[in-house]
Amino acid sequence: MTQSNRQFTELKRVFATLQGPRGCPWDKEQTHRSILPQLREEVRELADAVRKGNDAHMREELGDVLLHVMFHAQIAARDGRFTIEDVIEGLVKKLKRRHPHVFGSARVTSSALVVKRWNEIKREEKRGKR
Repeated sequence: MTQSNRQFTELKRVFATLQGPRGCPWDKEQTHRSILPQLREEVRELADAVRKGNDAHMREELGDVLLHVMFHAQIAARDGRFTIEDVIEGLVKKLKRRHPHVFGSARVTSSALVVKRWNEIKREEKRGKR
Protein backbone atom coordinates (compact mmCIF):
# COMPACT_ATOMS: atom_id res chain seq x y z
CA MET A 1 0.00 0.00 0.00
CA THR A 2 1.37 3.41 -0.93
CA GLN A 3 1.75 6.19 1.59
CA SER A 4 -1.14 8.14 0.05
CA ASN A 5 -3.36 5.04 0.28
CA ARG A 6 -2.40 4.59 3.94
CA GLN A 7 -3.09 8.25 4.65
CA PHE A 8 -6.47 8.12 2.92
CA THR A 9 -7.38 4.93 4.78
CA GLU A 10 -6.39 6.60 8.06
CA LEU A 11 -8.44 9.70 7.20
CA LYS A 12 -11.50 7.51 6.52
CA ARG A 13 -10.86 5.67 9.79
CA VAL A 14 -10.70 8.96 11.72
CA PHE A 15 -14.04 10.09 10.29
CA ALA A 16 -15.65 6.71 10.96
CA THR A 17 -14.40 6.88 14.56
CA LEU A 18 -15.71 10.42 15.02
CA GLN A 19 -19.15 9.21 13.87
CA GLY A 20 -18.91 5.86 15.68
CA PRO A 21 -20.33 4.71 19.03
CA ARG A 22 -17.41 6.18 21.02
CA GLY A 23 -17.10 9.19 18.72
CA CYS A 24 -17.67 12.88 19.21
CA PRO A 25 -21.23 13.88 20.21
CA TRP A 26 -20.97 17.12 18.21
CA ASP A 27 -19.76 15.36 15.06
CA LYS A 28 -22.53 12.76 15.32
CA GLU A 29 -25.20 15.48 15.56
CA GLN A 30 -24.13 17.25 12.38
CA THR A 31 -26.08 17.23 9.13
CA HIS A 32 -25.25 18.43 5.64
CA ARG A 33 -27.08 21.67 6.39
CA SER A 34 -25.60 22.26 9.84
CA ILE A 35 -22.00 22.27 8.58
CA LEU A 36 -22.68 24.25 5.42
CA PRO A 37 -21.73 27.63 6.94
CA GLN A 38 -18.33 26.25 7.97
CA LEU A 39 -17.74 24.84 4.48
CA ARG A 40 -18.50 28.23 2.95
CA GLU A 41 -16.06 29.88 5.35
CA GLU A 42 -13.30 27.38 4.56
CA VAL A 43 -13.73 27.93 0.81
CA ARG A 44 -13.50 31.71 1.36
CA GLU A 45 -10.33 31.23 3.41
CA LEU A 46 -8.84 29.00 0.70
CA ALA A 47 -9.63 31.61 -1.95
CA ASP A 48 -7.96 34.26 0.20
CA ALA A 49 -4.82 32.11 0.60
CA VAL A 50 -4.69 31.55 -3.17
CA ARG A 51 -5.06 35.28 -3.89
CA LYS A 52 -2.24 36.02 -1.44
CA GLY A 53 -0.02 33.25 -2.82
CA ASN A 54 0.51 31.93 0.69
CA ASP A 55 1.42 28.26 0.25
CA ALA A 56 1.39 27.37 3.97
CA HIS A 57 -2.05 28.91 4.42
CA MET A 58 -3.30 27.36 1.18
CA ARG A 59 -2.14 23.90 2.30
CA GLU A 60 -3.97 24.30 5.60
CA GLU A 61 -7.16 25.55 3.94
CA LEU A 62 -7.11 22.76 1.36
CA GLY A 63 -7.02 20.39 4.33
CA ASP A 64 -10.01 22.17 5.84
CA VAL A 65 -11.96 21.90 2.57
CA LEU A 66 -11.04 18.20 2.37
CA LEU A 67 -12.27 17.85 5.95
CA HIS A 68 -15.67 19.07 4.78
CA VAL A 69 -15.71 16.79 1.73
CA MET A 70 -14.98 13.85 4.02
CA PHE A 71 -17.49 15.06 6.63
CA HIS A 72 -20.30 15.31 4.06
CA ALA A 73 -19.42 11.90 2.63
CA GLN A 74 -19.33 10.37 6.12
CA ILE A 75 -22.75 11.83 6.95
CA ALA A 76 -24.11 10.38 3.70
CA ALA A 77 -22.50 6.99 4.43
CA ARG A 78 -23.94 7.04 7.97
CA ASP A 79 -27.37 7.57 6.42
CA GLY A 80 -26.79 4.80 3.84
CA ARG A 81 -26.89 7.19 0.88
CA PHE A 82 -23.37 7.10 -0.63
CA THR A 83 -19.70 6.81 0.35
CA ILE A 84 -16.52 8.76 -0.30
CA GLU A 85 -15.58 5.99 -2.75
CA ASP A 86 -18.79 6.74 -4.69
CA VAL A 87 -17.81 10.43 -4.78
CA ILE A 88 -14.32 9.60 -6.05
CA GLU A 89 -15.63 7.13 -8.64
CA GLY A 90 -18.06 9.74 -9.98
CA LEU A 91 -15.34 12.37 -10.15
CA VAL A 92 -12.94 10.07 -12.03
CA LYS A 93 -15.66 9.20 -14.56
CA LYS A 94 -16.54 12.89 -15.01
CA LEU A 95 -12.92 13.92 -15.55
CA LYS A 96 -12.42 11.21 -18.16
CA ARG A 97 -15.71 12.08 -19.94
CA ARG A 98 -14.91 15.77 -20.00
CA HIS A 99 -11.36 15.28 -21.28
CA PRO A 100 -11.94 13.27 -24.47
CA HIS A 101 -8.81 14.90 -25.91
CA VAL A 102 -6.78 13.14 -23.20
CA PHE A 103 -8.71 9.92 -22.53
CA GLY A 104 -10.26 9.47 -25.98
CA SER A 105 -9.62 10.22 -29.62
CA ALA A 106 -10.80 13.85 -29.74
CA ARG A 107 -8.27 16.48 -30.74
CA VAL A 108 -8.04 20.08 -29.57
CA THR A 109 -5.67 22.83 -30.55
CA SER A 110 -6.15 25.33 -27.73
CA SER A 111 -7.28 25.81 -24.16
CA ALA A 112 -10.27 27.76 -25.45
CA LEU A 113 -11.43 24.67 -27.36
CA VAL A 114 -10.97 22.55 -24.23
CA VAL A 115 -13.23 24.90 -22.25
CA LYS A 116 -15.78 25.03 -25.09
CA ARG A 117 -15.92 21.24 -25.32
CA TRP A 118 -16.07 20.87 -21.50
CA ASN A 119 -19.11 23.14 -21.40
CA GLU A 120 -20.76 21.28 -24.30
CA ILE A 121 -20.24 17.93 -22.56
CA LYS A 122 -21.54 19.39 -19.30
CA ARG A 123 -24.70 20.66 -21.04
CA GLU A 124 -25.23 17.23 -22.64
CA GLU A 125 -24.86 15.56 -19.24
CA LYS A 126 -27.32 17.94 -17.59
CA ARG A 127 -29.81 17.42 -20.41
CA GLY A 128 -29.55 13.66 -19.93
CA LYS A 129 -30.26 13.93 -16.18
CA ARG A 130 -33.57 15.75 -16.59
